[in-house]
Amino acid sequence: MLLTRLDALEARVADDAAAYAGADPFPHIVIDGLLNPTALEQAMREFPAPQAIEDWRRADAVDAQGRVAQKLKLGYSDELRFGPTLRALVHELHSSPFLRYLERLTGIERLLPDAHMTGGGLHQYLPGAVLRMHADFNKLPGFELDRRLNLLVYLNPAWDPAWGGDLELWDRGMKACVQRIAPLSNRCVVFSTTHDSFHGMPDPLACPDGVTRRSLALYYYSNGRPEAERRGEHSTLWQARPGEA
Repeated sequence: MLLTRLDALEARVADDAAAYAGADPFPHIVIDGLLNPTALEQAMREFPAPQAIEDWRRADAVDAQGRVAQKLKLGYSDELRFGPTLRALVHELHSSPFLRYLERLTGIERLLPDAHMTGGGLHQYLPGAVLRMHADFNKLPGFELDRRLNLLVYLNPAWDPAWGGDLELWDRGMKACVQRIAPLSNRCVVFSTTHDSFHGMPDPLACPDGVTRRSLALYYYSNGRPEAERRGEHSTLWQARPGEA
């Protein structure tokens, strides 16, 4: 039995592909209700609390000028430590049927998953966390594959809008936020990654102690990309919002 509602997604993929291609400020789509109810409940129950794992990947970062770019973000990619539902979900989202769906949705051919979940896997942001606006690294280290897609599945049992935590998508000139996407339970976001697909969570997370912003993050690659998107290999490209230093 599938954990995702793949049949329903495939039934509407032509319409969703048109919406994806025409989305502003860059190709993306928000899919609510990705998981079936039982899978969602089990995945949220299995998601480990910060204190449940000692070796979370602490992803604090500064930009080239030494300014805080990312803080209080935890990541974990060792799937052997995932609960059975979370592990099965990763495998399903990396499977051939789901890859074929993503190819039809995005128009990107011959997608490859990253079985190592480099930089991905389970993510959670602690109270006060910040993820400044940025474009992601563009090559899979050690493989020379081009990063093409981000897929995020939010696994927050409840989310108060007053806590912030929206995923912001900004225009290519970093003049304005075009889309804000709340991290609601069972919401999936897919977007194309290029050198100017600027996104982030730039304001401090205001959730109370004991609450974290939780997601599963998976990245997809291809061997080559369109000429117009090609750039030299780069790491994360941090960006300043208008009015920031």
